[in-house]
Order: sequence, then C-alpha cells, then structure tokens
Amino acid sequence: MEPHVAELKQRIEDTLCPFGFEIYPFQVAWYNALLPAAFHLPLPGPTLAFLVLSTPAMFDRALKPFLQSCHLQPLTDPVDQCVAYHLGRVRKSLPELQIEVIADYEVHPNRRPKILAQTAAHVAGAAYYYQQQDVESDPWGTQHISGVCIHPRFGGWFAIRGVVLLPGMEVPDLPPTKPIDCVPARADRIALLERFNFHWRDWTYRDVVTPQERYSEEQKAYFSTPPAQRLALLGLSQPSQEPGPASHERLPTTSSPKKPQNLSRGWLSPKASLPASPGP
Repeated sequence: MEPHVAELKQRIEDTLCPFGFEIYPFQVAWYNALLPAAFHLPLPGPTLAFLVLSTPAMFDRALKPFLQSCHLQPLTDPVDQCVAYHLGRVRKSLPELQIEVIADYEVHPNRRPKILAQTAAHVAGAAYYYQQQDVESDPWGTQHISGVCIHPRFGGWFAIRGVVLLPGMEVPDLPPTKPIDCVPARADRIALLERFNFHWRDWTYRDVVTPQERYSEEQKAYFSTPPAQRLALLGLSQPSQEPGPASHERLPTTSSPKKPQNLSRGWLSPKASLPASPGP
C-alpha cells in the first residue's frame, strides 16, 4: 500500500474503529469492472475509496452513546443516523480533502441504488460475496437466489454501512485485495444460500463460519423488531415527521411482535463516550 494511502487509512481508522467500525480501501475501477454501466460510480477508475462496515461492537460503542446524546434530534432511524454522524466525523478529520459519503441505503431518484454494498465489500476484500453463480451446477434452476456477504472473522454478524469516496485522489498502483473465501466447499455454499434465502429468521446463516463475536441478545432483539416499532422498543417517542429509511442492518426481520416491550433503559448507558459533534 502506498504510504499516503496507509496514512489516510490510519486517520480514518482512528476516527471510526474505536466505535466498532472497520474500513477497507479499494479503487473505483475494481468496483465498476464487476457491474453494468448503469451502476458505475461516475469517477475515474483509480479514484480511492474506502468501504465502511460495522461489527457487533458498534451497538455498544457507537449506538448506545449516540442515543444518550442530543445529536440529530428528533430520531427517525437511530442506527442510520448514528452511522451518518460518525461518517460525518470522517469529513471533519480530513478537512483538506474532498470527500463524498454514500450510505448503503441511498438511491437515485429512479430508485436505483447509489452503491451496491455487497459488491463493494467483495472488491475491497472486506467480505466474500457468495452468489448463485459461485455454486457449480447449482440446484435452484430458474429460482432467484439472493447473494450474501460473509466476513472471515464475524461470519454474517456484521453490516455494510457505506463507502467513503475521495474524488480527485487517484491511486493507480493500489494493489488489489481479494476477499477471503471462508466458505469454499460447494455443499457449504448451498447451505449458506439456502439458509439466507429461505430460513433467515433463525439467524443460522450468520454462523456458516465460527464468528469471533456475535450480536448480543439485545442487539438481536433490536434488529428483529420492525423498523416502525424500534423507537418504542427503546422507550423513545416517535418523531412527528415521516420516518427515514429503514435501519440497514439490512436483513429480513423476524416475525413482528404484537406490541414491543421497552428494553431496559439501563442498556442505554454508554460504554464509550461520543466525540464532539462535527456540526451541521
């Protein structure tokens, strides 16, 4: 890795990693090479970008302190707003650079995604994107099978949050990074994709590799609750305006509880303090 890229990576890591995030550099060209032109990022191929994902630790290190703060009120979707807050801190930490942030849920006016997050994670070497085409002589025929990313250390217990683009910074010599193929066997890939597509409610697809860390029970309860009921689950009031995009843990939710029970306010006690607000 070129020295200035390593320095940038370190500065972004210093900003995000204490709060449960990981970052991975990649070239826009690597991403565009895998996709039709309609999905390309409109930047020169050598442009530097960083993928951002959240680990299980983000819930305690970033979300809980965020909910204790008065930043970005009223809350609409706590996780998305928390992630946006921390990605905004990246801009503040690199004031000398032009920075564009694309969250994983953002779409163009025609509803086309601004970023295909799992493809970005794959080319950045963060997580292997397993798709139907990765199964030799697959058993599904014409049935649509959605792909899923698996992290070598966290299995499926993570979420892709977005990309940080640095327009004007080109790194033609950045060495490509291949993701770790942690599910190499055909039978295991079939089991993974079938669990993800047909049995996602039981969370088992996430354990296709033994993870170093899983979501806590309270974190699972939060992400299993329909987005419209999550503020009530936290014991927080609903905002008056329309809610924002659904929180992008980005998995199908489990069956909806009839009436969410408030989580103990004790779990909102922060284990790490929030840094100063970057301002509007």
